Amino acid sequence: MLTLLNVKEGNQLFIKDVFGLILYKESIKESGEFVKGFDLTSLPDGKYFFELDKDLEIAIIPFEVKMSTVVFNKELETTIDKPYITKKENRVLISKLSLDKQPLEVKIYYDYNLGSYDLIHSETIEKSMNIQRAYKLSKNEKGNYKVVLKTEGHTFIEYLEF
Repeated sequence: MLTLLNVKEGNQLFIKDVFGLILYKESIKESGEFVKGFDLTSLPDGKYFFELDKDLEIAIIPFEVKMSTVVFNKELETTIDKPYITKKENRVLISKLSLDKQPLEVKIYYDYNLGSYDLIHSETIEKSMNIQRAYKLSKNEKGNYKVVLKTEGHTFIEYLEF
């Protein structure tokens, strides 16, 4: 049985293997407490994890299957704070909390040719617990932008129009 507290309608629950392959996906239908039974014993021996994708964070609950026995290790449960992207006038604002100072790779693309995005900025921010960045875009380059952020094994993509 998996019990999750404080979920919201629309949160996404996944079961993934160590390679990130999605084995199961479900959209949470009701806010509050989520309780569901899973038969994980039929999975091949190996390491897996539940991933609860919430608004501003991702909770990761690892487990291992060995000879049809499932073992959860509470000590390995982690939470990843998701980066937050907003736009203001001709600026892209990015914020990210990372208590363990994990690097954040930032790439910003501009759509010059209707769907063909070209890289206009790239950087990796390291050794920072509280990342706050503002990227000023050209007032002359109105149109579509794509912001790609990578951190802690996850990729976050946001499309913006200016």
